[in-house]
Amino acid sequence: MREETEARPKPMVSVGGRPMLWHIMKTFAHFGHKEFVLPLGYKGEQIKEYFLQYRPMNGDLTVNLGGEHAKIEYHDQNEEHDFKVTLAETGLDSMTGCRLARVQRHLRDETFLCTYGDGLSDVDLSKVLAFHKSHGKIATVTSVRTISRFGIIKTEDDGLVTSFAEKPDTDSWINAGFFVFEPSIFKYAKNDVHQVLEKQVMEALTADGELMAYKHDGFFYAMDTYREYQQLNSMWDSGNAPWAYWRKKDSATAQ
Repeated sequence: MREETEARPKPMVSVGGRPMLWHIMKTFAHFGHKEFVLPLGYKGEQIKEYFLQYRPMNGDLTVNLGGEHAKIEYHDQNEEHDFKVTLAETGLDSMTGCRLARVQRHLRDETFLCTYGDGLSDVDLSKVLAFHKSHGKIATVTSVRTISRFGIIKTEDDGLVTSFAEKPDTDSWINAGFFVFEPSIFKYAKNDVHQVLEKQVMEALTADGELMAYKHDGFFYAMDTYREYQQLNSMWDSGNAPWAYWRKKDSATAQ
């Protein structure tokens, strides 16, 4: 992603003219989650600026420049105006476990959801949350089937091909983010810049029998390369963006 991320943090890379972060937050909002805590690091000032300027830059407004009567009148009201966003500085070099630990003070003492800033999915977050509440463990991670990057060929000893599959689904499941955590996660997530959520924290939870996986068979796409950035934008432009629940709702309303 160097072509895009030299100038901006990855969550601010644009998909369909909006930052990746906006798409993720809209997905959460579709399921009723509109309070966000964003742990900032690399070029975090751009994320702060985006939200500080969000309303004037994303709607119609009238500016009265007249002296003591100077004011701005906003004409649009949309779902994002209900968002409450806390922007938390968590350090330039902090790893993911440390970032989580450093936003604890901004969270209430209750179950919360957590995800990355570079993955989009059509996962039903209400079902993830219900699954989490059903098992009583500290943590739930959403997992998706991995797809091989290459075609897989099976052969006999003499070279006869018995199976040929182009980029098949495999029996392996990978971490897609979209976690649910209990407040006791902070017994594991520590204020240590070197602590990695996916390593020290997840491995410790696993060892203690406190991590469950919600298996999602639907759409998931992580934007790790420029090609993936192009594909996500192509999906959006074609009108086939599986993660965009709000688009489907708007379309149904229009009909």
